[in-house]
Amino acid sequence: MAKRDYYEVLGVNRDASEDEIKKAYRKLAMKYHPDRNPDSKDAEDKFKEAKEAYEMLSDDQKRAAYDRYGHAGVDPSAGGGGFGGAQGFGGDFGDAFGGIFDEIFGGGRGGGGGGSRVYRGADLRYNMEITLEEAARGVEKTIRIPVQEECGTCHGSGAKPGTQPKTCPTCAGAGQVRMQQGFFSIQQPCPKCHGSGRIISDPCHDCHGVGRVKKQKTLEVKVPAGIDDGMRLRHSGYGEPGVNGGPSGDLFVEIHIKKHAVFERNEDDLHCEMPISFVTAALGGEIDIPTLDGVATIKIPAETQTGKVFRLRGKGIKNVRSGYHGDLHCHVVVETPVRLTERQRELLREFDATCRSDGDAHNPRAKSWMDKVKDFFSD
Repeated sequence: MAKRDYYEVLGVNRDASEDEIKKAYRKLAMKYHPDRNPDSKDAEDKFKEAKEAYEMLSDDQKRAAYDRYGHAGVDPSAGGGGFGGAQGFGGDFGDAFGGIFDEIFGGGRGGGGGGSRVYRGADLRYNMEITLEEAARGVEKTIRIPVQEECGTCHGSGAKPGTQPKTCPTCAGAGQVRMQQGFFSIQQPCPKCHGSGRIISDPCHDCHGVGRVKKQKTLEVKVPAGIDDGMRLRHSGYGEPGVNGGPSGDLFVEIHIKKHAVFERNEDDLHCEMPISFVTAALGGEIDIPTLDGVATIKIPAETQTGKVFRLRGKGIKNVRSGYHGDLHCHVVVETPVRLTERQRELLREFDATCRSDGDAHNPRAKSWMDKVKDFFSD
């Protein structure tokens, strides 16, 4: 039976990159893995076919020969089935495809065995709450963060002073053991030492064999002006320490801005409600409003209605990246007077009577609304 085109087997184009080929193979390997399909001869055949295609196309020289001559370029008759077919699953399959199967099935190599592997430390997150004013102007804060540091008693070994960790007898210090699953050889963390490659029979009393102790570290954090809610500040190397000399993780300070009594923030703009009396709204006038930089005066034109927005340019928040300031938007709310005296009520009735005598001249919005209502019921 003629072999299928290797590119067709993996489902990739002929100009596919190395990463695309690897990704396609991983997908097929996961789908047709014999351990996942123990009673399926069809799955085993497809798995072998995908394996052979990947072996050819992941090697630059073999791929070039295949692209030029097809199967004949990589399938010499003397080999009895080509590079993939002749070798089949002979030898240590895990060694032949260790890199990709380590990623798929959780094994691992490199670094001289599991016991001497270098691991990066974990990242830490700190939630910092600041005021709107601090966010607008910038601020420096002192924080205390819990960290894991090398134990000063055992100097990170985890063993009681005067003793030393012993090499794990199960994995011989490798930190991993090889497990045979069918015709696959897969590495897994050693169950005895949990991947460390060492056994501590007499642990340190201070760190209980961990080699690290929890402490509090003080850090000065500079919050830049213009920072917004949810933004994070990264401090490299201030996270958990690495394992076996690996680099420390990072500290991420996440900013949370407290709710403000006057302003609401929308990106770099500020918004606030501005209550005015109905007399000021009708006759006009000047009012003082607060800003983050002090007090500003706004001139209210006569006949101002509720919902009118006044914009003060540059009175918002400075953008943390561009440096440009946003605006302050003041939303007018005409306030109805309360706790009126009898005399005040009397004057308002007189005022209302004079307005009514002029028809709808003083209430254009009410007239427009009533016209819409009439049109609605007349349809």
